[in-house]
Amino acid sequence: MSLYSDNRRRFQAILNEKGIAAVIPTNTVKVRNHDCDFRFRPDSDFWYLTGFAEPDSWLVLLPSKDGGKSILFLRDKDPLQETWQGRRLGIDAAPDSLDVDEARNVDDLWDTLGELLADHTSLMWRTGNDEGRDRRMLEVVADLRRRARGGVQPPVELLDPAPILHELRLFKTEAEVELMRAAAAITTEAHTAAMATAAPGVNECEIDALIDYTFRRRGSTGQAYNNIVAGGANACILHYVENDAPLVDGELLLIDAGAEMDYYASDVTRTFPVNGRFSDAQRAVYEVVLRSQIAAVNAVAPGVPFLHIHEIALNELVDGLIELGVCQGTRASVIQDKSYSRFFMHKTSHWLGLDVHDCGTYTADGKPRKLEAGMVLTVEPGLYFDPSLDGVEPKYVGIGVRIEDDILVTPNGHENLTAAIPKTVDAVEAACAESALATAR
Repeated sequence: MSLYSDNRRRFQAILNEKGIAAVIPTNTVKVRNHDCDFRFRPDSDFWYLTGFAEPDSWLVLLPSKDGGKSILFLRDKDPLQETWQGRRLGIDAAPDSLDVDEARNVDDLWDTLGELLADHTSLMWRTGNDEGRDRRMLEVVADLRRRARGGVQPPVELLDPAPILHELRLFKTEAEVELMRAAAAITTEAHTAAMATAAPGVNECEIDALIDYTFRRRGSTGQAYNNIVAGGANACILHYVENDAPLVDGELLLIDAGAEMDYYASDVTRTFPVNGRFSDAQRAVYEVVLRSQIAAVNAVAPGVPFLHIHEIALNELVDGLIELGVCQGTRASVIQDKSYSRFFMHKTSHWLGLDVHDCGTYTADGKPRKLEAGMVLTVEPGLYFDPSLDGVEPKYVGIGVRIEDDILVTPNGHENLTAAIPKTVDAVEAACAESALATAR
């Protein structure tokens, strides 16, 4: 049984118990410009349930007492289209290849969907993703309602699959964790290669390209998100993606980049000196962030409230800002008046999985959710001294530091999936001193 068919069977079991049918489509191809498309990326929910990466595909799950039924609608084989657009799995091969009960031509979807959904009074369909699809689905439901006088029972409730499906996705199986470990290993190589290559005069875009090259060369499905390669004050822009400025001697370089492996994401940030050595001011800020990040990582364990990880990181950052002379007062007063927020304006963690900001709720019954084994989250505190800020000592101006790792909650604590990426001051400076020729191996 594959990872994806196992995921589908766990979801199907819940549908069977509750008597709910589900229709889960993949993404559509998106136009990049004129007649060129973006590289296709399947919908995360669809991929989770099928492991199938072709566009124009739909999964229909029908409940029953004897295990339910899975029907995959997909494009059939077409030699002419495959010559232009690439190979297709095809209808005949799909059941065995993907372990689904039945495969049908996607061209027949809207003509047959009504018959499949007839007499299923509860239907899972996620609205809001595609207006055209929503309209067609409502037409199917409306047609079934018109047939009610003939004895057909139409869907009487339309349910969002997220509360059930995303709860399953929040808890990673061992097979999923192995994919995330693989993504982390590729990301480790990319970050260490960047540390060895960056130097004054090198452009951010060169490092960006090196990261992408490493991702793809090692078998990744690509970036989990747009790489952030931010030299100097660019690091004070949280989602800086221009990646087109020359690196400057004496400044820091912040890289936030993670590979996907079979679309399972990693998400890592490291900050290091362009010339290989931290200045005194850079080191002081960096060590505050590092202390905060390590304390927060060490707190990850089952039963710990999700928000508590942020609170620990924030406490350490505030203590550091006071030590640096950037904030005045006590820890409690600085947190109360939020004077720290000029330098730390984001939360510390988010879920990680098939999406870099993965699905799953952060609260339960109005309270911060407690961590459980199988969850994966990031831990990423930072400090940013944007040049536009008033009242900041010149030695700190333009410094932006963020440190981020991917943390698996285990039954007895946690596993840092990205621990191999240099993080201490000494380890970072040693990695920066490595020959850039190592990246060519």
